[in-house]
Amino acid sequence: MSSTKSITTISRLASIGILGIALSACSAVDRISGIGAEPKLAPITNPVKAPGYTKVSMPMPKAERPLPMANSLWRPGSRSFFKDQRAQRVGDIVTVNVAIADTAEIDNTTTRTRSNTEDGDITNLFGVENQLNKVLPGAVTPSSILSLGSASKSTGVGEVERSESINMTIAAVVTQILPNGNLVIWGHQEVRVNFEVRELMVAGVVRPEDISSSNTVAHTQIAEARIAYGGRGQLTDVQQPRYGQQVLDIILPF
Repeated sequence: MSSTKSITTISRLASIGILGIALSACSAVDRISGIGAEPKLAPITNPVKAPGYTKVSMPMPKAERPLPMANSLWRPGSRSFFKDQRAQRVGDIVTVNVAIADTAEIDNTTTRTRSNTEDGDITNLFGVENQLNKVLPGAVTPSSILSLGSASKSTGVGEVERSESINMTIAAVVTQILPNGNLVIWGHQEVRVNFEVRELMVAGVVRPEDISSSNTVAHTQIAEARIAYGGRGQLTDVQQPRYGQQVLDIILPF
């Protein structure tokens, strides 16, 4: 049984190793083919058809029927007598100002100590204590038949120091209008400098009322905001560990 488990374990490790070698080979081929060339920019695509895109579904208020108002200049639902230049329909563009300046410092220390001792003096147990020498391999002392002790000590120290600062402006597209009028936006921006591509992605839900007259909205006014900022290219590739090292970090228990 143990030999079967050993063979199974070796087979799994071999499969993982082969997979890692295959991934490294594919990556190596792609990197070799791109030597001396700038990293390619992603093509402009319809965000609704992007992999992983799903429509947003959120609790909506009860729909109200607009009351007809004869001979009235005010149309129910209108916000102005004049045309509103702000984003309000699917396909419209709105500018998102991303200004993140977060700082966090957390310092925790926990210490726990515990010690237990149990002694049992059983010198007379209906005479059974005298028969224990025949059952147990060693000599039995009735005054110390039961003696238990345990001790534990745990010390934990945790410290987090984080500082982030991002200031970016990105144009997003309205991809969906929710039943209550809120707008679902999605934006993706790529900037290539030499051999490094910087990517910025923003998505979420905004209220039309939060969009300013200049057709801009702050990232703090985006509900369910998803903001990502990163890069790809030669510098990013150097900062990442090799695929083999990442595989070993996952499978090695020590």
